[in-house]
Amino acid sequence: MHDGEKTGGLTGFVRQSLALAEMELRKLLHDPTELLTRIIQPVLWLGIFGEVFTRIRAIPTGQLPYLDFMAPGVLAQSVLFIAIFYGIAAIWERDLGLIHKLLVTPVPRLALVLGKALSAGVRALPQAAMVYILAWALGVRINWRVPALAGVALTVLLGAAAFSTLSLIAACIVKTRERFMGIGQALTMPLFFASNAVYPISIMPSWLKAFAQINPLTYEVDAMRALMVAGGRSLYGIGLDLAVLVATTVALLGVASRLYPNLAR
Repeated sequence: MHDGEKTGGLTGFVRQSLALAEMELRKLLHDPTELLTRIIQPVLWLGIFGEVFTRIRAIPTGQLPYLDFMAPGVLAQSVLFIAIFYGIAAIWERDLGLIHKLLVTPVPRLALVLGKALSAGVRALPQAAMVYILAWALGVRINWRVPALAGVALTVLLGAAAFSTLSLIAACIVKTRERFMGIGQALTMPLFFASNAVYPISIMPSWLKAFAQINPLTYEVDAMRALMVAGGRSLYGIGLDLAVLVATTVALLGVASRLYPNLAR
């Protein structure tokens, strides 16, 4: 009886989280132009920055051509940019009174936060598909094997969930759209440039290497590079990369679930 109650509770928790994620995804279906506007940045990075640095050979990338090295980093950047500004949607919801309505329901706070994290992850998957197509069109040697594609999809989901939850934490702290925009920029640039997205960690100064080693984006890119590109390798091991992303997501979900009610105050 006790075990059945636990199972039912867990099943209900999962259903509530998925229902909230589905509600968030309906917004994307109502405005598919968002997907088209988000592809502009990857086009600029791969089509301009990547092509130029491939020609001048300014960054050492070992056996990988620079465009191949950079493509997983651009994918991770796209996921980061989608997720890190996710908190501003929560502020809009607060202003519209939606958060107050959610908080008076019996749905656990953790389920509310997890639902948003899941929806951010699924939102990032179409973006990943477009980056794949763009990279392939530019000559990147894509690894099309099903296990590799599934591994990239899992990495995208975990990365988006982690950074969208970090974004939600920031929204719960600053509580206004104006302040959040500044915080979003302040988070995005250090996370991106203090990672292995566009250059290897080996050429970084010592202080930047130390930051890169604790940056979750570094492990996201490392896993993507091994899975997405033919001939790509993981410096830390894909298992460790995914473990870091899972641990980061779980820790941030715990913090966000405690802070989430503060957003409504």
